[in-house]
Amino acid sequence: MTVALMWEARAAEGRGADLLAWVRAQRLAGEPLRRETFRAPQDRVLVVTWWDAPYDAPLPELPEPDPELVTRAVHRWRFESVADG
Repeated sequence: MTVALMWEARAAEGRGADLLAWVRAQRLAGEPLRRETFRAPQDRVLVVTWWDAPYDAPLPELPEPDPELVTRAVHRWRFESVADG
């Protein structure tokens, strides 16, 4: 089964580049199948990692950034892949 973990944060005013650099520097305790980093208006940063694991498996996640770097707590979601059709 493939599990996708999503991590999304909104940077504090004027700190979008700092948040993006911070998230790119973060290493995980394990190696995902794939990892992608995205940015969006309002200085939002999104990281999606894909893992070959059961849905409820304990998986390494990105930590919370320093409070002065973000406007709110990080949002996190977990998804499992489903067959098309």
